[in-house]
Amino acid sequence: MSSSEETEAANEPVADPGLFDKVVNLCKRRGFVFRSSEIYGGFRSTYDYGPVGVLMLRSVKDAWWRSMVQLRNDVVGLDASILSPPQVWEASGHLENFTDPLVDCKNCGARHRQDTLDKPDQCPNCGVSGQLTEPRQFNLMFKTQAGPVAGAGADAYLRPETAQGIFTNFANVLNTSRKKPPFGIAQIGKSFRNEITPGNFVFRTREFEQMEMEYFVPPDEADRWYQYWCEERLAWYEDLGIPKNQLRLRPHDPDELSHYSAATADVEFLFPWGWGELEGVANRGDFDLSAHAEASGTKLEYFDQASGERYVPHVIEPAAGATRTMMAFLMAAYDEEAVNDDTRVVLHLNPRIAPYKVAVLPLSKKPELQEPALEVRDMVAKTYMVDYDETQAIGKRYRRQDEIGTPYCITFDFDSLEDQAVTIRDRDSMEQVRLPISEVMDWLAERLTW
Repeated sequence: MSSSEETEAANEPVADPGLFDKVVNLCKRRGFVFRSSEIYGGFRSTYDYGPVGVLMLRSVKDAWWRSMVQLRNDVVGLDASILSPPQVWEASGHLENFTDPLVDCKNCGARHRQDTLDKPDQCPNCGVSGQLTEPRQFNLMFKTQAGPVAGAGADAYLRPETAQGIFTNFANVLNTSRKKPPFGIAQIGKSFRNEITPGNFVFRTREFEQMEMEYFVPPDEADRWYQYWCEERLAWYEDLGIPKNQLRLRPHDPDELSHYSAATADVEFLFPWGWGELEGVANRGDFDLSAHAEASGTKLEYFDQASGERYVPHVIEPAAGATRTMMAFLMAAYDEEAVNDDTRVVLHLNPRIAPYKVAVLPLSKKPELQEPALEVRDMVAKTYMVDYDETQAIGKRYRRQDEIGTPYCITFDFDSLEDQAVTIRDRDSMEQVRLPISEVMDWLAERLTW
């Protein structure tokens, strides 16, 4: 190995296996994520987002929507249905191709995806070799019945991705939004996949949320826009606080590409177990619009009046998982610091994705402090998501807010009754500043503007 290769290897980030349990425990302890139906023993691979987690997940989705729709003039939004008829999934290829290779261990009965096994002939559950069945293709679609009468005519599917609702609405959006290529349609919503081996907390689940955008471009511009969106999406994660050395853009090898893809690259994060996908950016060509046009008999194309050209747009798709993205932000933000012979657990979250932006903490529960502290809380809550906490000593309340990533804490104390000022504490530096209540909103606006 050359000296340059040795230097590069030394600078490679290393996964921290112990981080996983710390973050999972924090999620349960502080109300980010709970096991679904926990009082009944839980339901595998499903999770509920608690009072803090639902706020952070909403903030992640809001940050994505702001970046992808609000700040752009070439992208509009959509909210398509979760249920779809079989014709949609026949045309898209999901009924035929949306499968994983499944093997069973004849020794212990465990089931595995063959393509994820480190040793293709050995069961990772019991360690026995030569006892795995021949692989068979397992379709990941969730099938259900629509209407009161069961039968083939009532078959419906829960969507495994949000993209097909965008493609089937292409003509509707084109006609009503008056956009022209290049333009995009963005959507955030639930998707469902009957995963063979869900796991790693909320990283791989059977029910999850996606943040997808289909960007429709003239065919000869597809390569350029593919490169643009690869760079744009990688930069989004860095901008929201994930260190650059914990992210990478990994192009797919030719044998990895989906049947429709001309090129695909994954934005990956260094999780405690290794690199894992946060988002895929794919050049889907004209496969989707052409397939749905043929199956439905509806033209899904664009007519360029300036050139007189009629064409089926090609599609660039950045598709991210909202729930696993939230998990990555938690992993990247988690930190433990030594403070006065004690360990401070803190989430250094970017304020844009922090569950609460501000916490208001009266120094005590005495009525003379409660009422004016609640007035401060109500003032701030008109603009920002605010937590109000009056239980336990002020130091413990600071630590509680540190653990959920609240950027600023406002303390209303007995002096506040006299000077009409409050103390604001910064999460990361723990420095404090005394400000008149009348200046609090301007002070926050300078630091929480995006």
